[in-house]
Amino acid sequence: MEFFRQKAIGVVAATALLMGAETAIADNVVTVNAVQIFGTIDPAKINDYTEYMAGVNLYEALTTLDGSGAIQPLLAESWTASDDGLTWTFTLKDGATFQDGSPVEAKDVVWSVNRLLSINEGPAYLFEGVLSEGAVTEVDYRSVQFQLEKTYAPFLTTTPILFVVNSDLAKENATNDDPWAQDYLANNSIGAGAFVLDSWERGAGMTMKAYAGYHLGWTDTGIDEVRFVVTNEEATVKALAASGELSMSSDAQAQETYDSIGSMDNYRIEKYSTATNFYLKLNNSVAPTDDVNIRKAIAYATDYDTIREVILPGAPLTGPMPPIFADAYPDDVAAPRFDLAKAKEYVDASSYAGSGPIDIEIMYVAGLAFEEEIGLLMKSLLDTIGFNTILKPEPWNRMTELAADVNTTPAINQVFYGATYPSPDTFFFTQYHSRAAGTWASMEWVLSDEVDAMIDEARTISDVARQNEIYKSLQRKLVEDQVDVFVLTQQSQQAFHKCLQGFTWVPMQSFEFNFHTMQWVCD
Repeated sequence: MEFFRQKAIGVVAATALLMGAETAIADNVVTVNAVQIFGTIDPAKINDYTEYMAGVNLYEALTTLDGSGAIQPLLAESWTASDDGLTWTFTLKDGATFQDGSPVEAKDVVWSVNRLLSINEGPAYLFEGVLSEGAVTEVDYRSVQFQLEKTYAPFLTTTPILFVVNSDLAKENATNDDPWAQDYLANNSIGAGAFVLDSWERGAGMTMKAYAGYHLGWTDTGIDEVRFVVTNEEATVKALAASGELSMSSDAQAQETYDSIGSMDNYRIEKYSTATNFYLKLNNSVAPTDDVNIRKAIAYATDYDTIREVILPGAPLTGPMPPIFADAYPDDVAAPRFDLAKAKEYVDASSYAGSGPIDIEIMYVAGLAFEEEIGLLMKSLLDTIGFNTILKPEPWNRMTELAADVNTTPAINQVFYGATYPSPDTFFFTQYHSRAAGTWASMEWVLSDEVDAMIDEARTISDVARQNEIYKSLQRKLVEDQVDVFVLTQQSQQAFHKCLQGFTWVPMQSFEFNFHTMQWVCD
């Protein structure tokens, strides 16, 4: 295993070594490639796939998920809810500690939730109108109570993303101008997670080392160090594998890269179904995609089979939610189909017909080969039916910036979106509710009172059967309004070194990348 002791390509020792943290000797080192930069590690601000990949290793929440998506204890050993579902009481596990050795207590949970709500970034929008500052209180040092303002059916399913911060250490590094220690938490991990941030160079990579005092313990085959290499260069990923250094690839490589690595000794390719969809997110509030006829034209002009079978492996998708949530999934919604003649009919029926080619932008992640291929395919098709298609490749962080304003969000955006908590609500509130507008997940800018009302009703009733009927009706409406082009449900694949075992897909964003659950099985 000597090659796993080599330094990862592009990873440079940087700042943010947590002083006083108890770390293990780095024997079992894995190198992982990520295709996007880690924009933040602040648990109150993380909001995308890559950031959660870091968050679930650096921090702990009250609960977690197993491979079936069921809620399991983590920092909380148990919980109860009042009959009306408004009062939730969590009992903390005895013996869990932060990475400086101090105990995790109820006061830390209270401070962490208040911090999240005050900063009002990241996952805070999920709790708007549900939790307010002061609604979470310490019963005793091991018990914490959440008082909800209204019934919120998905509440328990959201607790795995309520990461707990070491409040004493944060307060020591706060200032009058920065009472929530945002500057400090931007560069330091002060959680109770299995790993401690060791170094981080924003555009190149990140290194995390195991916390020896982690409350779930370690085995001899546990991972001692994780080195992330940030690159979307297919040649670099293949070179890492060819040298034996790559332990796990991203799930966003070109098919040729997976084929190449899979042919190498000591590597395997694992494929698995996901709860992650690939959309052409359409801005419903700007020209020309503010016209439903234009949106339907784009949907009919999408060559689904070529994308799913040649460019990006995936299963058919009929609406905004994948069929894994079977009870809430409408079986009567037809799969979208490719029909250029039909697409041209909708262009001609639109308010933009008759004035020459219709300018339209497609934004996608720069440097990802499959994203570029899809963009070029869409341009070739759209240009034949009356559009002047402008391709707009951007770094992911720039895409998220542009998505913050309706007028800077392009008409078409190639975006993956997967479940961030195991409830149908994650696909509807996060993407289509007006209160979520301005995030990268809600590039649609639907802004519909009717859609808002349906989502709100489903969130505030406890009758599961009624909830599911609402979700079915909601999907039918979103499909009829063609708010997006529903391209596919991703069939992911990743390359693994044969010695890295224990990967389990979890139907929640990035929670399968909890490296404490993985093992290095070679001597």
